[in-house]
Amino acid sequence: MKYKNSIKLSVTLFLFLFFTAGLSAQSVKLKIVETSDVHGAIFPYDFVNEREANASLSQVQTYLNIERAKKDQHVLLFDAGDMLQGTPVVYYYNFEKTDVPHVYASVMNFMKYDLATIGNHDIETGHPVYDRFKNEINFPWLAANAINTNNGETYFQPYQMFEIDGVKIAVLGMITPAIPKWLPPKIWSGIEFLDMVETAQKWVPVISEKENPDILIGLFHSGVEYDYAGQEETTYKNENAAALVAEKVPGFDVVFVGHDHHGWNKTVINSEGKEVWIIGPKANARDLAISNIELNYNPDSGKWNKKISGETVEVDQFQPDEEFLAAFNDSFNEVQKFVARPIGTFTETISSRDALFGPSAFVDLIHNIQLELTGADVSFTAPLSLNSKIDSGEVNVRDMFKLYRYENQLYTYRLTGQEIKDYLEYSYSRWFNEMKNESDNLLMFTRDESGNVKFSNRMNAPELAYRYYNFDSAAGIDYVVDVSKPIGSRVEIISMSNGDKFDLSAKYKVAVNSYRGSGGGGHLTEGSKIPADKLSERLLDSTDKDLRYYMMKWIEEKGTVEPFSFNNWKVMPKNWWENGKAKDYKLMYDNK
Repeated sequence: MKYKNSIKLSVTLFLFLFFTAGLSAQSVKLKIVETSDVHGAIFPYDFVNEREANASLSQVQTYLNIERAKKDQHVLLFDAGDMLQGTPVVYYYNFEKTDVPHVYASVMNFMKYDLATIGNHDIETGHPVYDRFKNEINFPWLAANAINTNNGETYFQPYQMFEIDGVKIAVLGMITPAIPKWLPPKIWSGIEFLDMVETAQKWVPVISEKENPDILIGLFHSGVEYDYAGQEETTYKNENAAALVAEKVPGFDVVFVGHDHHGWNKTVINSEGKEVWIIGPKANARDLAISNIELNYNPDSGKWNKKISGETVEVDQFQPDEEFLAAFNDSFNEVQKFVARPIGTFTETISSRDALFGPSAFVDLIHNIQLELTGADVSFTAPLSLNSKIDSGEVNVRDMFKLYRYENQLYTYRLTGQEIKDYLEYSYSRWFNEMKNESDNLLMFTRDESGNVKFSNRMNAPELAYRYYNFDSAAGIDYVVDVSKPIGSRVEIISMSNGDKFDLSAKYKVAVNSYRGSGGGGHLTEGSKIPADKLSERLLDSTDKDLRYYMMKWIEEKGTVEPFSFNNWKVMPKNWWENGKAKDYKLMYDNK
């Protein structure tokens, strides 16, 4: 009996010594590759402008093939959301070709994604699209702060565990909670979006106790700059809370980010004085965000020593993967046919460049369609591109993506005349500079400490103080914008465009897109001063489908469209406007 016990003891001791000896020398290398905000950039081709593109998932695949072939590392592939809007490819499979698996799901499965977090532009496609997509992908889709209101559980999986060569890796996913500010409720019905910091404070202890991970990673569809758009560190449900989570909630080693299209590779110090990496790509598959992690087992402590670094890799240095292109060639050809379908004829060329400086046929075409579709008294809209042009002649489906980039629904609201004026005051306070003289800039730019206009590498243009897609003008009313006057007292509404009196106390039907109607940009909440929780009470009607769909139908019914400008508003003083426009046009477009 003693002999048998001795054998058992010896075997146990041998296995223990063998195992610990192996661990003492064990080293594990991880390369975690993140894409984010790809916005449907599957192919190295621009379907809207009919030209080759130098960034796509087909090139990401080439990079992955190289890295996965290396024997001394393990590669994990993550995505941080915003994949299902942005190109005709995903639009086609979102709304037109719905009887087959979504091409983006097939692409992600082909590329062997390990994990993804959902983004706000994925939610914007609507329940039928993202619920179907969730069932077609071969990996978890995360969002710990998206709660199913029917049962109190998470609508998407909150976190995912991986174990590689004895290393336990936990990944917590979250989405920006600002979605109800931008999107109509029926798009996210049954989901509540919680504050990211509070959600992390709940889940990190749960993960730590239940899973005891060696590495904790955040995969967040949220930006880094918490003070964006006037928010503060303490702003509840902050849109860009990724860095706040890294700093305020101890435990994270790496936080992958997205949403802001900025590109990040830096460290922050958390509340326990430990370093946390913040890493994220820009957008449209232009680059990859990568965390390189080397782990060495310490037998004395029984823990892994971690050495972490971050990098970004530009995708344009890689050729498209031929196997990838062959696998999805049929989808490519289908989308080509879809965008090439003729829908009508334009008698004039229109350009979004004009819309940046005053009345334009480009924006007024949208106004015209919105007024006709809704029967509204007033229409609000903004240019959704800085540099789009639709040539005269045959107009195809692809041109609708130049005219209107996003899948917004069309709302009809009830606003008072005063609220309409306040809305416009707010819009022009972010659009036009308060000009001091005729030599001043018309547009409001961001300036450095010396007062010089900053340049945006992201936009390849001077940096506007606010986003151009929030530069709303109005149709249905005649008005003047005096840029020599202080912000808040610039707009004078003269009359309705049909000659009727405009009354500040009267109520009017107003057409706006769903982004604006849900509070996006702040025009209704900060400008018109309507409380966010009261916006729904003003909603009179909504389209069932996105506005671009109705635009296509509208043009098809007209057959031939004569684009024109209502010229219902003007900027004063006239010579200041003309000089400022000429000056800023050169600044914005001479390098394009």
